[in-house]
Amino acid sequence: MSDLFQGGKKIIQTLKQAGYEAYFVGGAVRDKFIGRPINDVDIATSATTADVIRLFPKTISVGAEHGTVMVKIGNNFYEVSTFRCKENESPTIRTDLSCRDFTINALAMTEDGGLVDPFQFKNDIDQKIIRAVHSPHERFKEDPLRMLRAIRFVSQLGFTLEAKTKQTISEMYGLLANVAKERITTEFEKILLGREVRKALL
Repeated sequence: MSDLFQGGKKIIQTLKQAGYEAYFVGGAVRDKFIGRPINDVDIATSATTADVIRLFPKTISVGAEHGTVMVKIGNNFYEVSTFRCKENESPTIRTDLSCRDFTINALAMTEDGGLVDPFQFKNDIDQKIIRAVHSPHERFKEDPLRMLRAIRFVSQLGFTLEAKTKQTISEMYGLLANVAKERITTEFEKILLGREVRKALL
């Protein structure tokens, strides 16, 4: 594992020793399986933000109201978030993964590198497909910027948009009018810098 994963492993072990569940999640897990460089590592846990702040001496509350705290280990910061869940659900790693944006980002990994993939989403990494988790309509309604993120992943990874996800983007792109221009600009810049920008803009 990379040095970033090694630091994250210390966080997971501390959380588990305190009686909580914790896993690596998100883009770092995806990039590990793709073989891309790891630039940041996120962790999902059953612990609350208050629990995380209590357990670690160096934290920054960047989104505590949304369940996220930055934890510093060595010279690196790690985003540690409480399991996501929908209303009337008990938060688990399964509910957390089911609420993420795209299947390629909805994988988890144990501190020892074991894959946690209750929905078999890794198949989409293997097949190089960008697919919204479960319902593209719901995922894009939650955050319209995800439509640009999908295109950005095509540009950066060279993957292909799944048909239903692509169709939903064409139907819902008008929702981007409600997104801050700064967020849109950031995504467009990343799209234009991708190695497969031509494919992404088709």
